[in-house]
Amino acid sequence: MREERFLPEADAEVMEAVNWYRNQSAGLEFSFTLCIDEALAKIRRFPEMYPKVYRHLRRLIVKRFPYAIYFHETENEIVIYAVMHSSRHPRRWKRRA
Repeated sequence: MREERFLPEADAEVMEAVNWYRNQSAGLEFSFTLCIDEALAKIRRFPEMYPKVYRHLRRLIVKRFPYAIYFHETENEIVIYAVMHSSRHPRRWKRRA
């Protein structure tokens, strides 16, 4: 099974969201993290089932939270380019592609 590798920007986006949800309601960051983990497990199992949205990047929309994961799969790994709130402008993740 392929492992995932986060670009530093994507990792920072996850941490920013975790911190934001932590400040909103006690324990909400754990629900967010669980949803992200479940989404990553789906990507690892069947990366090709998610649509290509820009060049080689695919997108999975996270359940329950308004986030999407933008990724690219190779033979050996899944590269996570962005974990972005749906209100953010697409130029943010497109620059990373």
